[in-house]
Amino acid sequence: MANPSAHSPSQNHLLAALPAAEYERLAPHLEPVQMLLGEILYEPGGQMQHAYFPTTAIVSLHYVMASGASAEAAGVGNEGVVGISLFMGGETTPSSAVVQTAGQGYRLPASMLKQEFNRAGLMQQLLLRYTLALITQITQTAVCNRHHSVEQQLCRWLLLTLDRLPSHELVITQELVASMLGVRREGITEAAGNLQRAGIIRYRRGHIAVLERGALETRVCECYAVVKKELNRLLSDVQYRQPASAAVKQGFAR
Repeated sequence: MANPSAHSPSQNHLLAALPAAEYERLAPHLEPVQMLLGEILYEPGGQMQHAYFPTTAIVSLHYVMASGASAEAAGVGNEGVVGISLFMGGETTPSSAVVQTAGQGYRLPASMLKQEFNRAGLMQQLLLRYTLALITQITQTAVCNRHHSVEQQLCRWLLLTLDRLPSHELVITQELVASMLGVRREGITEAAGNLQRAGIIRYRRGHIAVLERGALETRVCECYAVVKKELNRLLSDVQYRQPASAAVKQGFAR
């Protein structure tokens, strides 16, 4: 039995859910990669050569306007895959994919992903279900950015990020958070200050530690629950191949 704490493709929920036969077809082609903070995996309009399955990294799907202003449409961590255009009929994407939280992952050649998808097995089902969950996240992000306060948006973003990490501490600057949410840095400074004074988070030198997750959940808008519920609905019945499956399922259910 594999050591659940060892770095392996099965730390990614989609790869962990594949039956042995499907996983063994992909395993020789899964290349471990270090994902560095700020690394650009895809440029808008660029040819996509690989799909990425994060394990400990988080990738931001980012849209940059002609003016240089930008905002995050969605985040992808160990629950998913970066590169849905490859199996949805396209080879490019209008957004960029940038590493938001440094860590590890695996990449798979685009041709291998499409080949496995076209077998119409469980891999296809998983990828389509995940894509539905990702669409929900993108849609809810747009609604949240339009109708909710900066503090509520920050709480949503923090909780979604925490769900993908093993710890309660994030290495990130206020400038980067502001860029993710598409708001002014002053708005993030004010919102983070409110949360820190309430004893919910602690912010210092590019680190945000969440001290009271429950209190954070009381301040967040309904958008966080919508995204979480849809991911659970679509993937909660998945059976996992690895001994670490219980921990993986907890990740979906948090």
